[in-house]
Amino acid sequence: MKKQSTFFLLSLMVFVLAACGGDEKSSAMKAYTQTKAQVFKQKATLSGKVSNEKGLIKSGTIKAVDLKGNVLASTEVKNDGQYTIDIPAGTVLPIELKYYPDVNTQDAEEMISVVAYASMTGYDINDLTTRIAKKAKELGGYSHRNIVLASESMVHVPDANKTSTGFRGDPTKQYGGWH
Repeated sequence: MKKQSTFFLLSLMVFVLAACGGDEKSSAMKAYTQTKAQVFKQKATLSGKVSNEKGLIKSGTIKAVDLKGNVLASTEVKNDGQYTIDIPAGTVLPIELKYYPDVNTQDAEEMISVVAYASMTGYDINDLTTRIAKKAKELGGYSHRNIVLASESMVHVPDANKTSTGFRGDPTKQYGGWH
């Protein structure tokens, strides 16, 4: 969950910077979002957990697949829902991590997570990552921009807390004091 939160916060920061405007900032943002494909220069070990709405999934197969459908590596999900997979050096990103349930796994569906950043090594695979990947693909592919847009469309965060139900403090100071 921390990794998803980190990705969401990073996405939100990029969105905020893009919204700031200004020629210098928008030029820098365009350069950032239109970067060339990233590559794993060395063997990369990716890890994470596999879960669905019912909890951790304790069996199945994870395959790392490039956008042409070539299988780069595969591994089995451990009994604690964790996986570790080695991606070969020289792998061009993005790639997909695809979860395939085995015949003994009940109520499990195929799920995916997109690996688009060479600097990240933790990728959980779950219903949310699957929806984000599918939405990004619908938007035109696994570009940084599409992943950010897909992530934002999947997470529902209120603009502001406009009620006092969560307020814990001096009520005379809430909203700038008594009105």
